[in-house]
Amino acid sequence: MYTIDPQNHHRIEQRARLYRETYSAFAHWADGYGVIQHSDETQVRIFDLCQQLVCEGRFQQIEDVLDILSAADRLTSAAMWLVVHMTYSTKVDLSGNSLDAEDFKSNPQGHTGGSLNMVPAYVAYMVANRLTGITRSWLMGQGHCVAAIDAVNVLLQNLYPEQGERYPLSDEGLSQLAKDFYSYAITDDGCPGVPLGSHVNPHTAGGLIEGGYLGFAELQYVHMPLPGERLVAFLSDGAFEEQRGSDWASRWWRAEDCGLVTPVMIANGRRIDQRSTMYQQGGLTWFYEHLEQNDFHPIAIDGRDPAAFIWGIFESEARLQACSAHIRAGKMCYPVKLPYLIAETEKGYGFYGAGTNAAHGTPLPGNPRSDAGARQLFNEHAARLFLPRTELTSAIEKITQHKADNRVPEKYHALGQRDVVLKLPTASPQCEKGQALSPMAAVDKRLCEWHLANPGVRVRIGNPDELRSNRMGKTLDLLKHRVLNPEDGVAESIHGSVITALNEEAVVSAALANKGGMNLVVSYEAFAMKMIGALRQEIIFARHQKELNRPARWLSLPVIATSHLWENGKNEQSHQDSSFGEVLLGEMSDMTRVVYPADASTAVACLDACYQSQGQIWAMTIPKQEITTTFSSEQAQQLVEEGALTVEEDDTVVVELVAVGAYQLRVCHEVRQALRDNGIGSRITYLLEPGRFRIPRDEHEKAIVSRLVEKSQFFDNSVRLRVFVSHMRPEVLLGVCRPLDLGSDRCLAFGYRNRGGTLDTQGLLEANQCSDKFIVAEVLQRISSGGE
Repeated sequence: MYTIDPQNHHRIEQRARLYRETYSAFAHWADGYGVIQHSDETQVRIFDLCQQLVCEGRFQQIEDVLDILSAADRLTSAAMWLVVHMTYSTKVDLSGNSLDAEDFKSNPQGHTGGSLNMVPAYVAYMVANRLTGITRSWLMGQGHCVAAIDAVNVLLQNLYPEQGERYPLSDEGLSQLAKDFYSYAITDDGCPGVPLGSHVNPHTAGGLIEGGYLGFAELQYVHMPLPGERLVAFLSDGAFEEQRGSDWASRWWRAEDCGLVTPVMIANGRRIDQRSTMYQQGGLTWFYEHLEQNDFHPIAIDGRDPAAFIWGIFESEARLQACSAHIRAGKMCYPVKLPYLIAETEKGYGFYGAGTNAAHGTPLPGNPRSDAGARQLFNEHAARLFLPRTELTSAIEKITQHKADNRVPEKYHALGQRDVVLKLPTASPQCEKGQALSPMAAVDKRLCEWHLANPGVRVRIGNPDELRSNRMGKTLDLLKHRVLNPEDGVAESIHGSVITALNEEAVVSAALANKGGMNLVVSYEAFAMKMIGALRQEIIFARHQKELNRPARWLSLPVIATSHLWENGKNEQSHQDSSFGEVLLGEMSDMTRVVYPADASTAVACLDACYQSQGQIWAMTIPKQEITTTFSSEQAQQLVEEGALTVEEDDTVVVELVAVGAYQLRVCHEVRQALRDNGIGSRITYLLEPGRFRIPRDEHEKAIVSRLVEKSQFFDNSVRLRVFVSHMRPEVLLGVCRPLDLGSDRCLAFGYRNRGGTLDTQGLLEANQCSDKFIVAEVLQRISSGGE
């Protein structure tokens, strides 16, 4: 629980009393409102903040600041009142009358305790913006606390159009909000029936991530704001050790290419923490020491009080700005000790059951609809939070002064409005047909050209392994590892753009967070599986934005899986896994472009296409060994546009060989030659993007699915036999590309069969029955048995 430092207790108490006795307006604010109370330490801190704002000329007198702070208390209480209604009721009465049995839900749901704890934090964010005249961005890692965000947004009418129309500030609008929360409504076409969810979603004004995967906000926030921007990141104590890397933020922050960040942990002591490292090692005392050891500056605030959060945001930014000035003056070196607010509170503060395990969900002992005792408790405790309509109107007016401040509403904060377009490099990619070239080396060269053509765009390269071993040496030499102590003669720099850590989640999060810039992630194919959770959260959120006709406009992100299955034979079967592309093929193909470049030309063409698109994840499985270049630059571009392309064919085609993957294309060439020796004509078709040849699952996906399936331009269904030779598991490929499946008697599929060990590439092909000899034998047997 939050306590005052005992060494300063008497002095703080004395100062707070002096301020109350001297300034009647200060004493009025210090009285708080309802459950919102201000400790002596917060009072002293706020008095100093008021003086600062007056000295800076932002306000004429401290009474003006205190008037806004009093409004914050009242808005906080009103939003907490609305949160508990969202959990339990179907009726909201702005006159504050008690609710009857029929006004309650049959099945109350909600993460009530966490949402109640988030209300003062989010109100403080809003009011800090009002006090500075600057619209900061916000991020919330605990997405299940969305009721707090929605409640405050609805009261302030900081809403996107669909919520604004449905939830006006009236009894009817707020009652509709309560009815919609966990209503499980669904439309006839299978979509959610209301613009509201259990977590942050694209209906949530200003929302950036769902927050369904705890721990990713902690990994991303430090990489998000550009210079000149400010971000307040609300984090959960329950997520502290969910993902490794949240305590590395000070490694990455640089004033030269990062905006101001204020991480705020809501420390409400959820029960799971009793089994976590934090509590096993000594609770919050241990955590403060841990933060200090990892170059943070922990600052304790009262998590029950919006004023404490407001002061904390100002203090955090001021400290970071002062450190930045000292670094520019040569008086300090990196790392900067990032201020880190710890808002100590109890789960569900302000309502019945606070501090108990039940507060996490529905804190009342029964359902008020059928339990008279629970109903009495609801009405009694809700009454303590109630704010009369006239006071609510006054509080809202004092906080929402965007026009007077000439600033955008919070729903349009900078991080949610990214729109990145790159200038095309003047140099054209040069990969000659027949040339033996590493596709990754070609990507390396092309990435440098993209960067040099767009020098003002911030870059993040996510790298959990050796960049040079993946043939990205030019990129490393140009952009360099970001480190704290560069070593002479090594590609390292304080301001490097290559974020390297032996943790896939941390490095992919660095790239996902940099939505104002250009990014690329490189990982071994097997280890890229650890990135799936973070990627999937991003893919889903962007898809929902698109469905609302508010498509994401950040630059598409290439995630390259190299050192892949067929090149990793020497490293045992744990390193031989094709699941990365297979899993992402399950996502919507208009958002997740899963491609298997065949050579240097197609790898470069895929990178170019990615950097000329927005809001997509491009999952590229690319060889790093030298491969004979099959396609010209023009053919590679056509291949990316169409998703498939004919490589070569005989006059009479009996067998169509469909290759997915560079080594599989080589096998297909060998099979074709063997078939010709047996008098059987064939065609080789390269399938770059399997998701383009699926049965579309909705209209958005239909727009990207290739029309070639219908036209049969590359896939001629009159052939006797279609043979897939695939990088991935053949069952997955056939399932995705069902329109291309001619049936079990006319279709064969070869690929990874979960066989491996310490083998070379040829050995892996043979172990998985994917070599030319095995495929030829199967094809000849099938043709022979068919009477051909």
